[in-house]
Amino acid sequence: MNVLLNGICGFMGREVAKLCEAGYRGANLAFGVDPSCDGNTKDIVYPSFNDVISVEGVDCIVDFSHHTVTPALLDFAKEKKLPLVLATTGHTDDEKAMISDAAAQIPIFYSGNMSLGIALLIELAKTAAAAMPEAEIEIIEKHHNRKVDAPSGTALMLANAICEVRPDSYANCGRSGQGKRTAEEIGIHSIRMGNIVGEHEVIIGTNNQTITLKHEAHNRALFAEGALAAAAFIVGQIPGLYDMNSMISGMKQSDDVVISAD
Repeated sequence: MNVLLNGICGFMGREVAKLCEAGYRGANLAFGVDPSCDGNTKDIVYPSFNDVISVEGVDCIVDFSHHTVTPALLDFAKEKKLPLVLATTGHTDDEKAMISDAAAQIPIFYSGNMSLGIALLIELAKTAAAAMPEAEIEIIEKHHNRKVDAPSGTALMLANAICEVRPDSYANCGRSGQGKRTAEEIGIHSIRMGNIVGEHEVIIGTNNQTITLKHEAHNRALFAEGALAAAAFIVGQIPGLYDMNSMISGMKQSDDVVISAD
């Protein structure tokens, strides 16, 4: 699987490049695109998509850049008919609409978090929220002091997932001012400090008991691993919008096939 890596010179881009060099999930780095590279790299890097000479042999694009690149990235992927893994967060509503429209033409894997553990956390949070309809729910997310978007895309994923089983609920980001919390609100609190890789905690409590669900990322390599796993999954898929649940469902179906074959 030959990967075009957008944002190759960023921290996460370099992590993906390392895994490609090691052949993780059969991945190989074809070349990168990044306007911030200073030439101090052994890889082929183009400053923009307009400079790309050829995509011959490229199987998939993995994006770890910035959400403002989305329009140009989508246009390029559609033109070249390449599957796309969007591992960038902070997209605006307009950019999300562009992503949905582009998914009618190419397969796109889009997730606010590339961690399999986070996908499991979301499922557990939904189960607990549905089983305890009277409970109050708060989400705390912690990240390093260089992260620019708040709340995190993962925290919003958690809140949106809980709203699926509690349709009357809504997210309240950064509670402040006067007034009691409502029964329907899901508080989201963002902490930015030091070099925290990423922590997400869902607190589900009543007057008599509390359940705390927590995921902690130990290093950023797990997101690079998830992005390449997503790339391996999406290559060969039909146009559409895919996410972690799609990949997990695909894994389950694959396991079922193996079991039934025995």
